Amino acid sequence: MNAFLRIFLAVSALVVLVFVLRKIKKSEMQSDDSIFWFLFAASFVLLAVFPQIAYFFASLFGIESPANFIFLYAIGILLIRVFSLSAKVAHLRLKLNTLVQELALRDKDN
Repeated sequence: MNAFLRIFLAVSALVVLVFVLRKIKKSEMQSDDSIFWFLFAASFVLLAVFPQIAYFFASLFGIESPANFIFLYAIGILLIRVFSLSAKVAHLRLKLNTLVQELALRDKDN
């Protein structure tokens, strides 16, 4: 893994951390979301500081380049996150519909 990618990973992680800290300071982000982003950024810092981790997993999964493993890792984690957020939105949408229906029935009775 070349030095540019390692520096890019570290800088990207720091940018994410600063962004998350600003969102937390402004109370615009919940703690479970911030924990995810902190761990995601920390994993990039680990991969930047210890590139042997990327080499190990790349060889373990038969990926030719550790850089390709890092991109695959990021895409995989973000896809899992998008799926979990989509499930959360679907649950909240169902809950909202139920609340609106209950409120409409309550207003109709009054």
